Amino acid sequence: MIAARKRTVAVLGATGTVGQRFVSLLAEHPWFELTTLTTSERNAGKRYADAAHWHLSEPIPERARDITLTPTTDDLDAELCFSALPHEAAVEWEAGLAKTGHHVFSNVKTHRMDGDVPLVIAEVNPEHLDALRVQRKRRGWSGSIVANGNCSAIGFSLATAPLHRAYGIERALVTTLQALSGAGYPGVASLDGLDNVVPFIREEEEKLVEESRKFLGGWDGSRFAAAAFEMSASCNRVAVRDGHTEIIALTLRGSPSLLDVTATLRGFRGKPQELGLPTAPRCPIVVREEPDRPQPVLDRDVERGMAVTVGRIREDEVLGVKFVALSHNTIRGAAGASVLNAELAVAEKFV
Repeated sequence: MIAARKRTVAVLGATGTVGQRFVSLLAEHPWFELTTLTTSERNAGKRYADAAHWHLSEPIPERARDITLTPTTDDLDAELCFSALPHEAAVEWEAGLAKTGHHVFSNVKTHRMDGDVPLVIAEVNPEHLDALRVQRKRRGWSGSIVANGNCSAIGFSLATAPLHRAYGIERALVTTLQALSGAGYPGVASLDGLDNVVPFIREEEEKLVEESRKFLGGWDGSRFAAAAFEMSASCNRVAVRDGHTEIIALTLRGSPSLLDVTATLRGFRGKPQELGLPTAPRCPIVVREEPDRPQPVLDRDVERGMAVTVGRIREDEVLGVKFVALSHNTIRGAAGASVLNAELAVAEKFV
């Protein structure tokens, strides 16, 4: 699929970890033209290459190097805005940008649980974009806000969505081993992260549960209905640079066989694959048969970081079935997911 025309885009909070991922993904995007990068007042007026302490292995894209950083305002010259703002700045600017006609695709927690803001994983709940009609009417906006979820909730929900769709989840237990990059830069202090596991990430367990239920729930044309299953989460920070590992145990209605569970995961495709969207992975869930996979260092970059890798599918004597899921937290769990949401919204004519 090819977009009718290129849309001008801005990255809000472009110098941070997720902002840099946005820049990397958007610099040569076939549908979007990167024109604006915003930052704090302290760095405004500087060249992006001079202000950004670049953390990615690939070099700063040439298209972005000489862009002059500007403060975030509600009159930016861009149709689409990808937000990697700090929470306080997102509270100040995201709604204002939507009010002035911009379409904001946010990676920030600020509006995720709002009753008229779609929280979207493009393969999982594309129908939730219909909430934008209600959002614009209710708030009097000509623009919109589409939220991207927490990185651990995206990994869990993408890995379990086909099972919930096919059978229905009754209970879920998840333990996460989350990468240091999930805390941003500089993130976790070296003496806390090295040779250690930190068994607490503030607000993470609550976000994982609430957002997963919204992702896997429904939209009836006027309101969201959370998926009605019991869920318990334990979140841990571990000494891994990128890639969140999640150990997931589920009770599924009808107690499907392991062969059926595996086939359901392996065969899953969604609207992005159907439409051939530029950022979409060919296969959103990759199933590994080896007993020691997935591993962050081997599997986080599968499908350009946009797939979830699932392995160790086996019976669980308490809940029924369990497996391990791995996702790249700053690509599939952050910037890449927002870019894919924007592609879907453009393709489906919501923006």
